[in-house]
Amino acid sequence: MPKIHSRFAVIASIVSLSISFFSLPIAAQTASNITLPPVAKGAIRIATFNAALNRKSDGQLVKDLQAGDDQAKRIATIVQLVAPDILLLNEVDYSNGEAAKILFEDYLNKPQAPKLAPEKDLFKYYYTSSVNTGVPSGYDLNLNGRSNDADDGWGYGAFPGQYGMAVFSKQPIQTDAIRTFQMFKWSSMPEAKRPFVTDKATGEKSFFHSDALWQELRLSSKSHWDVPIQIGESTLHVIASHPTPPVFDGLEDRNGCRNHDEIRLIKDYVEGDSIAGYIVDDNGKAGPLDQTASFVIVGDLNSDPVDGSGISKGIIDLLASKRVASKTIPSSQGAIEANAKQGQTNLKQKGKPESDTADFNDKSTGNLRVDFVLPSSDCTVVNSGVFWPTVSELSDVDRELIEASDHRLVWIDIRLP
Repeated sequence: MPKIHSRFAVIASIVSLSISFFSLPIAAQTASNITLPPVAKGAIRIATFNAALNRKSDGQLVKDLQAGDDQAKRIATIVQLVAPDILLLNEVDYSNGEAAKILFEDYLNKPQAPKLAPEKDLFKYYYTSSVNTGVPSGYDLNLNGRSNDADDGWGYGAFPGQYGMAVFSKQPIQTDAIRTFQMFKWSSMPEAKRPFVTDKATGEKSFFHSDALWQELRLSSKSHWDVPIQIGESTLHVIASHPTPPVFDGLEDRNGCRNHDEIRLIKDYVEGDSIAGYIVDDNGKAGPLDQTASFVIVGDLNSDPVDGSGISKGIIDLLASKRVASKTIPSSQGAIEANAKQGQTNLKQKGKPESDTADFNDKSTGNLRVDFVLPSSDCTVVNSGVFWPTVSELSDVDRELIEASDHRLVWIDIRLP
């Protein structure tokens, strides 16, 4: 069941972006070189962060958080420094909503930097719900002769809810209007990229999954959410997801195909043209997002428009959508520094290193731009960035701060129409 919560009592003090220096409880309490610009008047800050708060067994993340987890403290420190109004965290194990609840109460809304001036809670509301990862399908989805592997869940996972997600907000979440697409069938998408294999001897092509199984497969590897949030007298639809990585498969490229179509579902949903009538949510409501609605697409979409192993057309088409204000590309100096220092595959890539949002294996993958905050074209982009400090900026604080996740927090400041 979904978990939607509000909070009005002041719990702890949090970071203010008007303060240029902060200290960390997990390192020497000294001034930091890390600074971020304050949010402009009338704007709101929206962020996405793959926090890598996943564990190998069900309930382990909850136990770690209850005991006091250094990784979660570092994640919370980063979030408090950026201080977004709205945040999507990817890779937070679901555990029936307990992990998100503890993060909300004991990490995000408790000061990780005690020398800062006190403020009200960073967030007052959060939303989380079930996802497809680790939910047993009962089928042999990867055709290896077994039906109980992590790869045989409706989404890859060792247990139900692994790699889940949660939305946190300063402003009220419109609970009754939330739409989820966890159960949406892949085969329901017109002209879906159904995985196929080619016989090496004959060149004959055949579908990887049987027709019966294809009719059962779910598209979303986790879930796709439309979470409306009340911003003054306006509503902003937070379109949250975490498509599967387009790797860890075979020549059939089933994960690459799925990643492409998970991203295409986002595009079709926000564009709402004649083809989008196929979209039906988990409550049976058909149709895309209203074309007058303002939105922001957030998430680790696991696809770089220039580099990497994915079918890039999906993310390229989304960025080019007339409904998306995609001209502003968040960047950082830390990504440039990391690119030069790490070298190897990074030096062979075509994309601009300053726009990278994830630090992957330098020998095989390299750093990529896979995390996105994409406002609708009716919004005005005021500022943006990627939280990727340089070595000098981390010199007097916890050096492991940036290692809390292999992804970096991405943020954009916007004004609603």
